[in-house]
Amino acid sequence: MSAGATATTGVLSGFRIAVTSQRRSVELIEALERRGAQVLHAPALATAPLQGEAELLGSTRRVLELHPDDVLVCTAYGFRRWFESAEAAGMGEELAAVLHASRIHVRGPKALGAVRALGFDAESVAADELTGTLVAGLAPGLAGKSVVLQHHGHPDTEATAALLAAGATEVVGISPYRWVAPEEPGKLEVLLRALCSGSLDVLTFTSAPAVHALLDAARLHDCGDEVLAALQSTVCTVAVGPVTAAPLREVGIEPLVPERHRMGAMIRTLVEHLGTNGSIQCATALGNLSLRGATVHLEGAVRELGESQLRIFKSLVSAGGNVVARPALAALLPAGSSDHALDMAVSRLRRALPDARLISTVLKRGYRLNT
Repeated sequence: MSAGATATTGVLSGFRIAVTSQRRSVELIEALERRGAQVLHAPALATAPLQGEAELLGSTRRVLELHPDDVLVCTAYGFRRWFESAEAAGMGEELAAVLHASRIHVRGPKALGAVRALGFDAESVAADELTGTLVAGLAPGLAGKSVVLQHHGHPDTEATAALLAAGATEVVGISPYRWVAPEEPGKLEVLLRALCSGSLDVLTFTSAPAVHALLDAARLHDCGDEVLAALQSTVCTVAVGPVTAAPLREVGIEPLVPERHRMGAMIRTLVEHLGTNGSIQCATALGNLSLRGATVHLEGAVRELGESQLRIFKSLVSAGGNVVARPALAALLPAGSSDHALDMAVSRLRRALPDARLISTVLKRGYRLNT
């Protein structure tokens, strides 16, 4: 967990949230921690410039020769990175002239902001921030036209094929950066274990390649089914926009997606969701109880539970005062746990709670919440 993870105040206090992004991760982590969340940072991928940039500069020279009719910009970072590379190679002014003479089309608001910041105008913006939508909108007028396509971390062969099928005479791909393995892959393994053990409440994504990388890593570590099950049920998944959400939906995961595809909007959407759906409230014989993520709030007292403790206590709270049978509770412990192990686990849970009397023993049957 990152610094500040013990905070117990704020609208996200008690919730355990994983951040999978590398770029702008500090901003996201700080925003979550300011609201009281415990944050696990485990980048699924890193971005890196193309080695030697020979390929990028070669593609840029082809753009200068071609004077393309249309330029498709998919990412703000990629567009800035392309222009910076051209300037460093002494081609900045010539590239600017070519871009000013071309029709520029952008995938979304962030790319639009980058285009305008460098002094260019855009003719169109995809309404849903999808490259496919951008290509489909241009297709009727592409016959005989030359096109530049700035890629999003890896070559988009599907979009290239669609542009050529629409009649484009040539498509020049621009790849200003590439996705690489994270610098600390061990952090991703920690994240996978946290997902499988039930010790995370929320998983955030800001890019589609990060989704693919995490799912691939889960399969590599033989926990693909467990991770999918967690993301389809107990873990709230958040995607910054529809492009990022697409690979999640393909495997049956329905993420939260903000209406405005921005980091700030993503945080607001998450706060609203957890405020409405993220906590369990109930009245007990000892006062009003709230279970928020891994923390128990009882009449001003706050305690954080461990993984096994949380699974048992959630089961008792969900039963609403009814008895939860011993076999059902034992099934929440590691495989092969004995009757004695269950009694010890409940004993430890009682010590961890604000008041041990929250749990009542029902002899020979099980346990219940003291309501």
